[in-house]
Amino acid sequence: MEAPATPTPYPLSRVLLEAVLADRVSDRFVCELIWPRLGYELDGAGTWSAGPATSAGWREAFPTSPQFIAERPVSVKLTRSIAKEHKQRLKEQLGFGGYKIGELYPRRTRRATAVNWLLAHLAERGEALPDEGPLPELLPLPADPVAGHPGDLPIS
Repeated sequence: MEAPATPTPYPLSRVLLEAVLADRVSDRFVCELIWPRLGYELDGAGTWSAGPATSAGWREAFPTSPQFIAERPVSVKLTRSIAKEHKQRLKEQLGFGGYKIGELYPRRTRRATAVNWLLAHLAERGEALPDEGPLPELLPLPADPVAGHPGDLPIS
């Protein structure tokens, strides 16, 4: 078995985070933006597991790849892990006013939580958010926004 590796996290940018909010990337991709930043490592079999850099709270609660979009308890923990001074980053930094009433689905609100956590993560490190950066291939909007993109896990 291959030793776990901490891949270089995908570079963040305003355009990428806006794509996350617009539901143009898979739920798994959203998780892959967060996992390495929490210290999770990828093994040779493609499984993400808590590594030495993962805090004890995350490692004990979620020893393997927490599903930030699919599972409510993980999303709640992510929300609670955002320091109070960074709770409004999504609004302040991206000007995000929230989703409209017809767009309020657990998947989308959890994406907003993920983006806010990523912005807080940058702020805690004193890192700027570039306007532009690499993008994965953007997906069309899901036919069913409740279910998400093909391959997205069901929401609990």
